[in-house]
Amino acid sequence: MRWSTLFIPTLRDAPADAEALSHRLLVRGGFIRQLQSGHYSMLPLGWRVHRKVAEVIRQEMDAIGAQELLLPAMHPASVWQQSGRWESMGDEMFRLVDRKGADLVLGMTHEEVIALIGLELSSYRDLPQMWYQIQTKFRDEPRPKSGLLRVREFAMKDSYSIDIDDAGLDHSFDLHHHAYTRIFARLGLDALPVEASSGAMGGSASVEFMVESPAGEDDVARCTGCGYAANVERASAATTPVENRPGGDAPERFPTPGIRTIAALAEAGHPPEHQVKTLVYEADGEIVLILVRGDHPFLEQKFVDATGTGDLRPAEADRISDVLGASPGSLGAVGVDGPPIYADHALRGRSGMTTGANEDDFHLEGVDVERDIEVDHWLDLRRILDGEPCGVCGEPLEVVRCIEAGHIFKLGRRYAEAMDMSVLDADGQSRTPTMGSYGIGVGRAMAAVAEVHNDDAGLIWPLAIAPYEVVLTVVKTDHEPSMDLAGRWHDELTAAGVDVLLDDRDARPGVKFADAELIGVPLRVTIGPRGLDQGSVEFTLRSTGEKEDIAIDDLAGVVLDAVANGRRQGT
Repeated sequence: MRWSTLFIPTLRDAPADAEALSHRLLVRGGFIRQLQSGHYSMLPLGWRVHRKVAEVIRQEMDAIGAQELLLPAMHPASVWQQSGRWESMGDEMFRLVDRKGADLVLGMTHEEVIALIGLELSSYRDLPQMWYQIQTKFRDEPRPKSGLLRVREFAMKDSYSIDIDDAGLDHSFDLHHHAYTRIFARLGLDALPVEASSGAMGGSASVEFMVESPAGEDDVARCTGCGYAANVERASAATTPVENRPGGDAPERFPTPGIRTIAALAEAGHPPEHQVKTLVYEADGEIVLILVRGDHPFLEQKFVDATGTGDLRPAEADRISDVLGASPGSLGAVGVDGPPIYADHALRGRSGMTTGANEDDFHLEGVDVERDIEVDHWLDLRRILDGEPCGVCGEPLEVVRCIEAGHIFKLGRRYAEAMDMSVLDADGQSRTPTMGSYGIGVGRAMAAVAEVHNDDAGLIWPLAIAPYEVVLTVVKTDHEPSMDLAGRWHDELTAAGVDVLLDDRDARPGVKFADAELIGVPLRVTIGPRGLDQGSVEFTLRSTGEKEDIAIDDLAGVVLDAVANGRRQGT
């Protein structure tokens, strides 16, 4: 392909609203353009990369025996109502009504539809099954941002396994885990598999594949000692020991006028680690009290996962006052009888603690948690902090920001039961199959690569997914021998299966070099009169900047070897 005929609208400057590095580079390189918030057009270069990422995914899914299909993007509401997710998905679901008044949904994912297709399975002999698609998904994100990392419309590879029993599900899950490891390696991503919350998907277990990046929206706790790693929504840590303060036979009430926060109470002589923070939430419409140590953040997802709550939200001030008789800032659980009380494990055995007295401008000190508070449920409810000891080996945990590049779930029988899927087992008895769900966002994976493979000059695409693998840069297009040689190499390499870009533009060499670096072509061959006079051309690796003069007769072989090695290694 000749550059002069391509649509590559490179920009000197990135849009002012482009926060993530990948967003800036993909816009500047002419890969994408925003149509509206959360919706992007893939321009020719971007679509080439997108297709290559999808092809890597497709090859690895085919390799584990998954069968590709394609499901509708628009679903009848009844399908989601039957599974119970019509309500639970909330405002993130795009809903519409057709001309006949029927409620419809733009698919966020396809578990329900897959389970309906699974109704055609009749016997254990039909199992296992693994099906996948690369399809457009829609999610009404409240704050789409960071380019392709958080969008409302996106292509996703979603695959599904159907097995007769949990052992079969474990096998299908492991196959996907290994496939994902290979996919991300081929994309040039160092993706760390971590324990994760299953969230709205449900199920017994899930693993996220995380790529460290400041552009990410997830925090991962990892231990360099033993290798433990988990999303903070799932992670646990050993509690740092804190000595109890002395206390009496009962809590003592004391005035705290104007003190409403953990920090203000600390300034008054009650350190956060010696405070009981009382939070009041509505869990599926029921008031609950949630207790954590004053220096520990509460993590809502842990509560949701532990209790199965569908709708969790902070209670309004007037309802709090009705239940506890005080305003936020003076709340506590001592002597409370009524709302269920959930307490974090870090409060076990703690005495000499300070908490609100359920009376405005008053607190209690000398609180023995297990003596003075009727805790109904002890749970892991806190967000772990950087530097806390690993619960496995005791070494400090490191909390890092990451991009979620993929997520795999053991769904169990939730969707199969909801959609009335059943098969006959070997004994002729009806059984509900068990399912798994496995997702990779194609555009997000593309953006993740851009986040980690770049330098000050622009993108550095791994060869396996680069829009073009080699660029032939002609220094002087009016030099006939240079153009003739470039044209011959272009045709020869293209015939050999190499993606070649011939930069035949009438532009200064510096402009051509800068553009090639900006769009991230891995290999560059510079063809100029001076080199030709010496029987050589300049061969440059984008990833390292390493340059080498190559004899004209050797150039084709060098390029083919470099392409083959790059495709094989994912670099």
